[in-house]
Amino acid sequence: MTSPAAPERNTPAALLCWTEDGQAREARWLCAGDSRPPSRIVVVDDPLRADAAYRHACSGTAMLWRGDYHNARQLLAALTRRHAAAASKTPKRQKRPQQDSPDPVPQDPRSLFNRYRLAQSQRAHLLGTLLIPMEPDYRIALRRAPDVREACEAAWGPLHAPAVLSLRSLLGVIGAHEWRQRGVFIDALQARIHPHYGVFSPVRGEYLQLLAEAPLPEAAHTLALDIGTGTGVLAALLCQRGVQHVLATDLDPRALACASDNLQRLGLQARVSLQQTDLFPAETRAALVVCNPPWLPARPTTPIEQAVYDPDSRMLRGFLQGLGKHLTADGEGWLILSDLAERLGLRTRTELLEWIDAGGLSVIDRLDTRPVHRKAHDDTDPLHQARRDEITSLWRLRLSRPEQRAR
Repeated sequence: MTSPAAPERNTPAALLCWTEDGQAREARWLCAGDSRPPSRIVVVDDPLRADAAYRHACSGTAMLWRGDYHNARQLLAALTRRHAAAASKTPKRQKRPQQDSPDPVPQDPRSLFNRYRLAQSQRAHLLGTLLIPMEPDYRIALRRAPDVREACEAAWGPLHAPAVLSLRSLLGVIGAHEWRQRGVFIDALQARIHPHYGVFSPVRGEYLQLLAEAPLPEAAHTLALDIGTGTGVLAALLCQRGVQHVLATDLDPRALACASDNLQRLGLQARVSLQQTDLFPAETRAALVVCNPPWLPARPTTPIEQAVYDPDSRMLRGFLQGLGKHLTADGEGWLILSDLAERLGLRTRTELLEWIDAGGLSVIDRLDTRPVHRKAHDDTDPLHQARRDEITSLWRLRLSRPEQRAR
């Protein structure tokens, strides 16, 4: 198996600057995405009360914690509760509907989605204002702090200078590392996949089952392509189904390192080649080309969101536009895609079919399944109706133009 390039662990170095004890200080800013370091910082300790901390957070002032680590976690929980309580309140100027008034007009799904994303962003910004200092080796310079060096180095690589990050980001790194060690059991594979930090976990088992059950083209047993491999789970499933060799691609070094790790664990490293490239490998055709692109056309704000949100459906359109050049004459392209974007008004079915046609492709079959994940049954979720009705499909595509099929 081709060894992937080493992951680019750290985003370009940014410095957090503040004044403490009358002296100017600075440290490296660690973050999950491309967020800028806060410009207003106060140094706080255990006596800080939750109400005062919430006022700081609401004003956009970050709090550099110098107290007990467990007290910091309790403060973050208190901030979370206050934000949830504030978000659930009806604005004072908004009149509550009378009991005998007609049913309210259903809200536009796209507007609901935009408000949902805005609320997510605001929540992340507010809860990200509680900051934790770190020594150059990822030791937390606080009382009763846990040893997080292994988790942080797995996420960001070596650290050679003092750093600061939000407590919320740190808890995400710790959780991701625990998930990586434990792994996620995949029913369709009957094995565990171990997602790395910043690589989306294959928790939606229903779409994996579609790939496990779709009729495999006879010629696909020799070679298949897995475009945007992520954890490598689709490549592993194709090997399990009898494909002799899979060429898996991804643009993200983290994903390639994660896929390499998983394929090694599964003993499939000799049957899967990994290549860092944007979508397709050059000058390669196969009888089966599989892709599970991000499902929602929106801007991601963190590396993990890149597996969910794709601005202007760039990867989806790129796959459909280039698929014909990488299929053999009787080959198939398998597109795994949810219709959630359609239900939220972010993309139409007509657009999708037009992109398929423009790529010189035709639909020969579509296998559908419904979600079984928790959010599909959570009626408190703002997007509950769309998630409840969502259908995930495996689109079987084939070259439609006679001159293409004759090659």
